[in-house]
Amino acid sequence: MSLATPHHSLATTQPLLRPRAVERLVAGQATSDGAGVKLTRVLTNDLQRRLDPFLMLDAFGSDKADDYIAGFPDHPHRGFETVTYMLEGRMRHRDSAGNEGLLGNGGVQWMTAGRGVIHSELPEQEDGRMEGFQLWLNLPAKDKLCPPWYRDIPSAQIPEFEHAGVTVRVIAGSSHGVAGAMQREATAPLYLDLHLAPGAQFEQVLPEGHNAFVYVYRGSLKLEGGCTVPQQRMAIFANTPRSDGVRLQAGEAPTRAILIAGRPLKEPIAQYGPFVMNTREELMQAVHDFQNGQLA
Repeated sequence: MSLATPHHSLATTQPLLRPRAVERLVAGQATSDGAGVKLTRVLTNDLQRRLDPFLMLDAFGSDKADDYIAGFPDHPHRGFETVTYMLEGRMRHRDSAGNEGLLGNGGVQWMTAGRGVIHSELPEQEDGRMEGFQLWLNLPAKDKLCPPWYRDIPSAQIPEFEHAGVTVRVIAGSSHGVAGAMQREATAPLYLDLHLAPGAQFEQVLPEGHNAFVYVYRGSLKLEGGCTVPQQRMAIFANTPRSDGVRLQAGEAPTRAILIAGRPLKEPIAQYGPFVMNTREELMQAVHDFQNGQLA
C-alpha cells in the first residue's frame, strides 16, 4: 500500500539540529543456522545490551539454492519476537499454535513467541534468489509468557512514502507522519527500509534515549561527522545527549539500508539458544517445558 503522504507533513518537518554521530561500524559474522542456511549475523550476542531491546539481526542472501534450500525445520522460541523481512524469495511458515503463512517478496512475518511456540520456516522455491533479514526483538518481563501471536504482512500492506529521492517503507513505528504496519508500546520499535537515489538525504527524528543502528545492503551511506558506511556494514549511532535524530546521505550509487531503533527495556537478559528470559531459573523452566512438550 503506497500512501500518498500530504506534502505539508514532510515539507514542514524541521531539520535536525543535533543529529547523532556514529559510535562504531560493525562487520557481521558469517555463520549458518537452521539446517545449514548460510547467513551473516550482524547483531551478535555481545551487542545485545548495547542495542537493547534488539537481540539479533541476521542478513541472508544467495542465488545458490544449496545455501538456503534446507531452511529452518521445527525449532522452539520463548520470550521475544521475531521479525522476518523478505526482500526476495518465498518462505512457508508453520507453527504449533496452528498458524501458517507464505512470506513473499517485500513481505514481513511478525511472530510473538511469548510463552512458547515451535515453528518451521521452509523455502518454497528450488532456485532463484532468497534475500532478507530476521530481527529478534525482546519482550519486557511482564509479557514474556504472553500467548503466542503471529501476523503475515504482505508487501502491499506496508505503508510507503517518497520524498526528495528517497522511498521509505515503514515496517514498524512511524516516519514523517506515516504510521508503520506494526506498533509496539513497550519497545516502540522503528523499522524502516530506505531506498535512496545517489546523493539523496534522509532525516529521521528519534527519541534521545532510544538505541539505533543502520545496516547498508546496497551502495553506501555518509553519516554525521563524515563517516562512510559501506555495503554489508552496520553503523551503531551514539546515544548523544540532547540528540534529535539521524541524518543519512547516499553515496554515488543507489543505496538501500534498514534503519532500526527502539526503546531499551533495561532488564536482565538471560539467553539459551532460542529462549530469551530474564533469569537462569526461567531459562531452565523454558528448557524443561520444551522437553516435556509444554510449549504451545
